[in-house]
Amino acid sequence: MRSLATTLISLAAFLVAWKVLTVVTGTPDYILPAPEVVAERAVRAIGSGLLWEHTAVTLSEILLGLVVGAASAIAVGTALGKSVVIERVLSPYIVAAQSVPILALAPLLDIWFGGGLLARVLICALIVFFPIAIATMVGIRSADPLLVELFRSLGATAGQRTTRLEIPSALPVIFGGLRVGVTLAVIGAVVAEWAGAGSGLGVLINIADQGLFDTPLMFVALATLAIIGIGLHGLVVLVERRLVVQP
Repeated sequence: MRSLATTLISLAAFLVAWKVLTVVTGTPDYILPAPEVVAERAVRAIGSGLLWEHTAVTLSEILLGLVVGAASAIAVGTALGKSVVIERVLSPYIVAAQSVPILALAPLLDIWFGGGLLARVLICALIVFFPIAIATMVGIRSADPLLVELFRSLGATAGQRTTRLEIPSALPVIFGGLRVGVTLAVIGAVVAEWAGAGSGLGVLINIADQGLFDTPLMFVALATLAIIGIGLHGLVVLVERRLVVQP
């Protein structure tokens, strides 16, 4: 309850500071709209169905990309953590893929996969893959070596050691990677839509900017992306608190 109150006070302070800034500077709405102008534009966008249409597309891309990227990253990160040979073989490719800006890769993936939902999901998955894979690898290697030896002495197979000891002990680190990955998935969806999508919040920002010069609508789309990111991050934290025993 205290946390919610702190959040609401912080939000109210932000809105007041924003309003004061627009009044003091006298900035026109097409450059920096006041909070009530953005709120009024949000009501109109929701009422017309415009915001829901684009939000549904972006949210589906984020969720699918996060699931695909996180599942593959945990599998690859586990393999990297358990085998030095696999790490030596795969690490250069993983680092190279991460070193290339996703903004540069997005048009190429869009061409390869036909520019549909699959291409956008893959772009989201690619951007969330690296932090979760590295976090999983570090977490797997942080398992208590005495417990690993105990499992071996009891005759546990490699699969049993992984599922019953190494992954459970790596969960705090894996969730650290998921916290980063869930916010990157929002960025990935927008980048993917800028590469050639026909709908989504990234497309809505472009339409508002270039087609309509509707700055309040841009703020509405940006605020919606922020709310999605905060909501998904909060969901990850909630699941983490359920699964990870706090010290």
